[in-house]
Amino acid sequence: MPSYQAPLRDIRFVTQEVLGFTQHYQALPNAQEAHELQDAILQEGAKFAEQVLAPLNQVGDQQGCQRDAAGQVSTPAGFKAAYQAYVDGGWPSLAQDPEYGGQGLPPSLGMILNEMICSANLAWGMYPGLSHGAMDALRHHGNAEQKSTYLKPLIEGRWTGTMCLTEPHCGTDLGLIKTKAQPQADGSYHISGTKIFISAGDHDLAENIIHLVLAKLPDAPEGTRGISLFIVPKYVPDAQGQVGAANTVTCGALEHKMGIHGNSTCVMNFDAAQGWLVGEPHKGLKCMFTMMNAARIGVGIQGLGLTEVAYQNALAYARERLQMRALTGAKAPEQVADPIIVHPDVRRMLLTQKAFAEGGRALIYYTAQLVDTVEAQGEYAQEADKLLGLLTPIVKAFLTEVAFESTNEGLQVFGGHGFIQEWGMEQFVRDARITRLYEGTTGIQALDLLGRKVLLDQGQTLRSFTKQIHLFCQAQEDKPDMRIFIEPLSQLNKEWGELTMQIGMRALQDKEEVGAAAVDYLMYSGYVCLAYFWAQMAARALQALEAGTQEADFYQAKLHTATFYYQRLLPRTRTHAHILQQDAQSLMQMSAQDFDLGFAI
Repeated sequence: MPSYQAPLRDIRFVTQEVLGFTQHYQALPNAQEAHELQDAILQEGAKFAEQVLAPLNQVGDQQGCQRDAAGQVSTPAGFKAAYQAYVDGGWPSLAQDPEYGGQGLPPSLGMILNEMICSANLAWGMYPGLSHGAMDALRHHGNAEQKSTYLKPLIEGRWTGTMCLTEPHCGTDLGLIKTKAQPQADGSYHISGTKIFISAGDHDLAENIIHLVLAKLPDAPEGTRGISLFIVPKYVPDAQGQVGAANTVTCGALEHKMGIHGNSTCVMNFDAAQGWLVGEPHKGLKCMFTMMNAARIGVGIQGLGLTEVAYQNALAYARERLQMRALTGAKAPEQVADPIIVHPDVRRMLLTQKAFAEGGRALIYYTAQLVDTVEAQGEYAQEADKLLGLLTPIVKAFLTEVAFESTNEGLQVFGGHGFIQEWGMEQFVRDARITRLYEGTTGIQALDLLGRKVLLDQGQTLRSFTKQIHLFCQAQEDKPDMRIFIEPLSQLNKEWGELTMQIGMRALQDKEEVGAAAVDYLMYSGYVCLAYFWAQMAARALQALEAGTQEADFYQAKLHTATFYYQRLLPRTRTHAHILQQDAQSLMQMSAQDFDLGFAI
């Protein structure tokens, strides 16, 4: 069975030594105590992830969820008890509004906890994870009565939430939804329609499930301008806010999936179910993006979590598995063969995982700082919000793309054993695959990044971020030991802007150029972002080594991994840059009919 140990030393390195979380919390209003509590939260969160969740990961995968004849869904053995332990520990309220029972700590602490949960048991973590998106939407867009009724039990964990967006005939193109909302005399609405791929759509973990549902009013304009958002509870709250009568919303089926078997992915049927409008009519898209942006960062954290746990188990196996001798002679002459960690190609796979896990952690935690700043609504909130918008599609898509690569590399380290279920590595691969799809595929994230976040504001936000990188490079350029990082980073940072301009100029003539370039642009951007954070980590490691430290091995390993990233992974930008300099013709010149000419007799 695979194991998991929370990487607390590395988490502290990123938060305290690289990103300066202590100063960050001191700059936030009412967050000074976060620094004092951070270590205790990490320690207890690690115990929960390691001791409660991780042992249930394979159980959830093998048992899956079950649906009875009445449409009620039960979760795998141990999941309900684990959820109750999560609630009893006060974890749902960690970063929520004190007005409704939350602890009021910065969202970044919850995001760090989420990484550990995703490593230990991704499928289980999706149950409370979906609730956060629902809480965010209600907190930002709900009226006073809705907040009073729904936020407190959601924050307490007694109720959970979902996002009901997708329908059988439409995925990302939500303007095509057919779910209807019929106004009623009492101010409520009857919601009718079918939603698919609804994570945590029904389960036995909590006493009520609050669905946030996209639907269209009778007078709705066409397309996304006609979308409204509604609260549709599984059980309608009574006058005292307690669980009342069952609503006419049921799970019609459980999806049979490649992975995340422990999470109930449901077809949800709404049969004139009672619901209430959130926000203004036809303005549901704005509310939806509040949920979606939080969910997309959450999926990026899932990618990080899977990369980390796959790396840990591959590393443990590589140290124990004996196979052949090292090319330069026996490294373990007392044994019949050397452990496979001595072989260069095994090290390539392990270092790839390690570089993506530790670089991804720095990117995620930097994003978490931006979330804190936006939520605090202080002096820099608007600037942070723009930068968060730029980085969100990179976090979501890049970290999930490399997570799938990393989990595959982890399986490969095991050789044939990796293909066998009992070792648990193939589950990580299967679970990682969905992260590239839900909450917007990699292609959708790429269009969002290049089309909306970069070209739409004429590169203004991108220039703000590249200026940040430029200033860092300037501050480090006179340090000889940093030259191997600063010179390529500085060149890539400059090229990033140049490639953006080239694509923008071509797009003025042909809008297809944006779609043709988008995914390569996103991957290029992701590699540059991680290069920036790896350079920061290298600078801190050098500083610690120069000052003298009892953890020299830790910091030296950072430098080795940074060097590997720059020499073995960052050169992938050359392929992406070459592709980005080509126009869309090779993609678009062939007619749709000609794709199947090879099938003709």
